[in-house]
This record gives sequence, C-alpha cells and structure tokens, in this order.
Amino acid sequence: MDLDESAMEAEMAMEKVVNYLKDEMRGMRTGRASTALVGFVKVDYFDSPTDLRELALISIPEPMQLLIKPFDPSTTPLIVKAIQNSALGLNPMSEGKQIRLALPALTVERRDQLMTSTKQMGEQAKITIRNARRDGNKHVDQALKGKTQHLSEDDVEQAKQDIQELVKKYEKQVDELVLAKTKEIQEG
Repeated sequence: MDLDESAMEAEMAMEKVVNYLKDEMRGMRTGRASTALVGFVKVDYFDSPTDLRELALISIPEPMQLLIKPFDPSTTPLIVKAIQNSALGLNPMSEGKQIRLALPALTVERRDQLMTSTKQMGEQAKITIRNARRDGNKHVDQALKGKTQHLSEDDVEQAKQDIQELVKKYEKQVDELVLAKTKEIQEG
C-alpha cells in the first residue's frame, strides 16, 4: 500500500464515521416531529428486523405529530409493538389502518439527557476518527519499513501530516454536527 492509498483509506474511514453520526443524530428526538425519528425503528416483519420506513409511509400532519400508514395494514400491530419497545418513549395510537404518534414537549431533564447523549456520540465519533488516523499512520510506517518504493523520511512525515489534517477536518465536522444538534434540542 502506498502513501496516497493510506491517506485515502483513512479519509474514507473518517467520512463513514461522520455519515454514521449524521444518521444517528437524525433519529434523535428534538422538540419537533421528524420522520427520521421513527424511520429506523426495527419492526419484526416475517422474523426479520426491518426498518419502519420500508413498511410504511411516515408523514407529519402537525408540528408535534407523526402519522404512520403501513403499506400492508396487517403490519399495524407489529409496528405499534416495535415503537412501544423502542427507546423513544412514545405511545402509538392505532387508528385501524394507521398509527398516530403525538410527541409530548420535552422536559428540561430530557433535554439535558439528549444533549449529554449528543456530546457522547460526538466524542465517540472523534475517538473512531483518531483510530483511523492511527491505522493510516501504521500503514505509512509499514510502507517505510517494507521499502516497496523509494520513500524518504520527508515523504513519510508529509503523509502523516496529511492524515493529521484529515483528522482536524473531520473532527471539526463532528463538532459542528454536535453544536447544531444541541442547539436544535435547546430550541425545540
């Protein structure tokens, strides 16, 4: 593996971390209704965990309410059970062929919990980014030891600096995501 491949591999790993964090935060509850809140709830559909968004149309009829219309009405009880068993703390109301979710206002304690959880998710993402840096630097060092190509100490140092710049870039993105989400939780 050459130096460019090491940097590219590290960057791809860091990008995956940021994208994963975005998806996780999208599903976190704030003060407003969001289809992402329940979209990834796993429903036991024919003994296979399936995302709710694949089984139903999810809409927002009012700012603090979600409406779930299953494509197959026979899955309604399964969806209700999955939402009740999720960690969302929501009480679904089955209305025959559809399910209504009223989102209660967040308490101060719940907001604090969500902000703490958001910050922890951000820290975990940063740790994973730093692990990608470690792996990238390890590949760079192996390339130097392997001598499969002519490498100078300057080349190796430059490659490590490039990887460090990637770390700074992606950690900044994580900080921005965490800041935006905590602000959204406070305002919601």
